[in-house]
Amino acid sequence: MSVRPEQITAVVLAGGFGTRIKHLLGELPKPMAPVNGKPFVEWVVRYLATQGIRNVILSTGHLAETVGKHFAPQPVKNIRVTCVPETTPLGTAGGFLNAANTVKEKPAAWIVLNGDSLVVAPLQKFFNSLDHPENDGAILGVPMTDAARFGTISANADGDLTGFNEKKPGAGDINAGVYLFRAAALEKFPAKLPLSFELDVFPALISGGAKLKAVLSEAPFLDIGTPESLPQAAGFIRQNRAHFAE
Repeated sequence: MSVRPEQITAVVLAGGFGTRIKHLLGELPKPMAPVNGKPFVEWVVRYLATQGIRNVILSTGHLAETVGKHFAPQPVKNIRVTCVPETTPLGTAGGFLNAANTVKEKPAAWIVLNGDSLVVAPLQKFFNSLDHPENDGAILGVPMTDAARFGTISANADGDLTGFNEKKPGAGDINAGVYLFRAAALEKFPAKLPLSFELDVFPALISGGAKLKAVLSEAPFLDIGTPESLPQAAGFIRQNRAHFAE
């Protein structure tokens, strides 16, 4: 049975300190970096709107009130944005669970994204991975000729995720930081805090026999987390304007 985009709630992890680019942002948290007149994380929400997502939760941490104040007026049409702060650092997966457990909605599935990176991939193929009842979720990968800045993912011949690799020079399929989980899969997450997707959740799911698909997309990708990449954001948004809701 297929899962439609409107049955999926998105959690955007927007709690990072942005240590490497703090000198460029002043008192703004990293996901609120201004890009073409809007915070970068708003472009993430506008991208999700074009993919059929209607509910977005922002998991906020550092300077959470700044993010909450911006989204209180609901600036993106046809999409509801809720902010859930974490009061202590919980790790990427811990922040996601905190957000998922705080709100009332019980979606069929959850999609998790980072608030400081963006891959403008069409997500229908990604969502279709849940058409098969045995699949617990999926991870989005982007093939790169030079993956030195990023960790990469490995998969078997059937496209099942088999593990993560440390950063190293050369070609590879990078972890784009976009994860899809069937609602029931959250019960299989390790019971610990802080909790990391890469170090804790995915290894535990794989070793426990969960089936996670690695879905690859040759889509444009940007991570704004370095002084070199942040200035590229304006051009990235302009070049991919069709992927963002007005």
